[in-house]
Amino acid sequence: MFLSVLSAAGTDPDDKSTPKPPTLEDAQEHATNAASWVEQNWSAWLGIGLRILLIVAVAVVLRVVIRRSITKLIERMNRTAQSVNGTALGGLLVNVERRRQRSQAIGSVLRSVASFLILGTAALMILGTFQINLAPLLASAGVAGVAIGFGARNLVTDFLSGVFMILEDQYGVGDSIDAGVASGEVIEVGLRVTKLRGENGEIWYVRNGEVKRIGNLSQGWSTAGVDVTVRPDEDLEKVQAKLVEVGEAMAKDEPWNERLWGPVEVLGLDSVLLDSMVVRVSAKTMPGNALGVERELRWRIKRAFDAAGIRIIGGLPLQATEETAADPTAGMSAPSAYASTTSPQSLAASPIAPPPNLAK
Repeated sequence: MFLSVLSAAGTDPDDKSTPKPPTLEDAQEHATNAASWVEQNWSAWLGIGLRILLIVAVAVVLRVVIRRSITKLIERMNRTAQSVNGTALGGLLVNVERRRQRSQAIGSVLRSVASFLILGTAALMILGTFQINLAPLLASAGVAGVAIGFGARNLVTDFLSGVFMILEDQYGVGDSIDAGVASGEVIEVGLRVTKLRGENGEIWYVRNGEVKRIGNLSQGWSTAGVDVTVRPDEDLEKVQAKLVEVGEAMAKDEPWNERLWGPVEVLGLDSVLLDSMVVRVSAKTMPGNALGVERELRWRIKRAFDAAGIRIIGGLPLQATEETAADPTAGMSAPSAYASTTSPQSLAASPIAPPPNLAK
């Protein structure tokens, strides 16, 4: 019956050029082959999938654990800074805001580095699981990294300089620094740019890579120095005693008792001249408060010297205590050459006497 149907349709079963329709045996054969292929390779694919899943799971868990550990370490650093703030030890340390920003910057850098290393390693391990040759990829990445490094070397330099500045605690928010290209108070510290507030209120954006040297005026302690110029005839013992008295009184008054970290010392004579002598006064102060201490010292020294009668160079001149005697020759004119009869002028002006013969 099947042959009759084919003959009715006009097809010859013995014709080789006509494609044969798939039969049930062919479908059964293809299904058998696919099943055998799946049966032979399912274990390998399952192993690869489980390996990839394990790599991803370990990378995610490790990244979360390391990031949380870094965050807890930063929070502990901030709590330690807050606990010592306001104490005598806190005055020697940096303030809370500076510690907070510095710790946040360090934490951000550490978290970024940890994430890059963990995820990059996981990606390479996954590619290796698929039997992909990583040598050309790593070589290409190295060449691309070198090209990017040369193209963005200024950016890389700024970033690395900012990282080392923060790690080494060269300066922080609130410090007064001299960065060479600009000077002022630090208002923000970044990994690429540092913001400074100048003396006139201007804001300087200084690239970290451009800073070659930094002078920090707010770390540790500062020195307040005052030069007192007095007359050379003043009593040095009296001057020294008055300066010591001023320093002791200032060290007991608010708020100078907190800003002075040491006694006001009279270092002695800095210079001695014909018309003046300079006495040097110095004191160790809180960082950034030297200028205010110097002004207050000058104010107190001036008032104390005025009360004690000690004259400072530049004040009113001293009045003469005794009147000088009048010069009796002040109203006399200079002596004349004709007053002497033996002077050449007097002899030349005297009349000529007549000869003796004419007189007789």
